[in-house]
Amino acid sequence: MGSDTTRVNSNAYWLPFTANRAFYARPRLLARASGLHYETPDGRKILDATSGLYCVNAGHGRREIAEAIKKAADTLDFAPPFQHAHPQVFEFASRVAALAPGAEATGLTGVSIAESV
Repeated sequence: MGSDTTRVNSNAYWLPFTANRAFYARPRLLARASGLHYETPDGRKILDATSGLYCVNAGHGRREIAEAIKKAADTLDFAPPFQHAHPQVFEFASRVAALAPGAEATGLTGVSIAESV
C-alpha cells in the first residue's frame, strides 16, 4: 500500500508504536477519509477497520460530530481538570454514573473522556 506520489522524510517524523524502518521503506499513506473509508494519495479506497487508543470508529466526515466539536470549541476549548471544571463535565459524569451498577458511582476522566474510569 505504498505510494509513489508522496515523499516522506524519515528524519522529520517518527511514528509511535510503528516499525519505522519498515514504514519508511514502504510508506502507507492516507490522504483523506469519508464515511467508512480512508483514501490513499493515489485515490485507492481502504475500509477503515482500525480501532485503538483514543478513537472510536464512528466514520469520517460526519457533519453532526464536526458541528458538536465546533460548538464545544466555540464555547470553551479547554478547561483544566485541576482545581477548575466546566459544568458539562458534571452533567456527563452524572449520565454515565446513572448507567453504572450500584447506588454510588464516581467517575474520573483523564486528558479527555476517552480514558475515563
